[in-house]
Amino acid sequence: MTGPLLILDGASLWFRAYYALPESFTSKDGRPVNAVRGFTDMVASLITRHQPSRLAVCLDLDWRPQFRVDAVPSYKAHRVAAEHEQGPDVEEVPDTLTPQVPMILDVLAAAGIATAGAPGCEADDVLGTLAAREREDTVVVVSGDRDLLQVVSDDPVPVRVLYVGRGLAKAELFGPAEVAEKYGVPADRPGPGYAELALLRGDPSDGLPGVKGVGEKTASALMLEYGSVAALRDAVADPSSGLAKGIRAKLTAAADYLDSALPVVQVLTDADVTLSRSDVLPGAPVDPDRLAALAADLAIETSVGRLVKAMAAPRDTV
Repeated sequence: MTGPLLILDGASLWFRAYYALPESFTSKDGRPVNAVRGFTDMVASLITRHQPSRLAVCLDLDWRPQFRVDAVPSYKAHRVAAEHEQGPDVEEVPDTLTPQVPMILDVLAAAGIATAGAPGCEADDVLGTLAAREREDTVVVVSGDRDLLQVVSDDPVPVRVLYVGRGLAKAELFGPAEVAEKYGVPADRPGPGYAELALLRGDPSDGLPGVKGVGEKTASALMLEYGSVAALRDAVADPSSGLAKGIRAKLTAAADYLDSALPVVQVLTDADVTLSRSDVLPGAPVDPDRLAALAADLAIETSVGRLVKAMAAPRDTV
């Protein structure tokens, strides 16, 4: 068995890199490169820590998919900077971050690190699909988005989520047991249970309203008692179920939301994912001259040096 498949939530990581480092980090011609530098350092650190044999950085080809907006119109609506009739809406992103994304992609391409995307899908769906279809290696998903906790699994291969919401230094590694324990979801279905917990409690950062009056503690208690949203809704429909009157009223009022919103919180596991190149992590940059030129132009020689060193280090196998 080789090292794990390491799959990274690209935008989640470069947003965190952007806010972690000051814009005083600039290229030769004065362009901010704080996100490029921080992201490159993150990738180098993750390679060193996890010693993957395969690696892919997952991208949002559509950060606000139409099928989710159709289900819940408020989905990410507060983050729309401009609407487009043809193609994805424009997300509100800091002006000095947007130009850095192509720089990051250039560095990845020159290094030989694969990117992955799926038409009409978010990076979450790409991560979920790559994790679900893996049959050989352990999978480590790296993201600052708690929604990805739903992909944890032990079958057919171990899938773990490295949650970096508080930064890489304070990252938490979650498997099924850890998700069940920390978030209070059924131990026999922690991944789907987490998605249904999110459905009930909502997520203001994504414009997902949830069931009014049901927070995380109440959602967890309901999930632990009934096991699933389907069983909970059966209890709502059964006057003899013993479900508390107040909870029954809240869930009844949210019936239309519950009918439509589960596909919004569930990540896809069957997206049409395409990779830019093989996800096998090379031991050296595939285009060293191009990578060196980028490092010099962007004044990120130290960060690129760390990445090259991490790629070249022998990786243990078991």
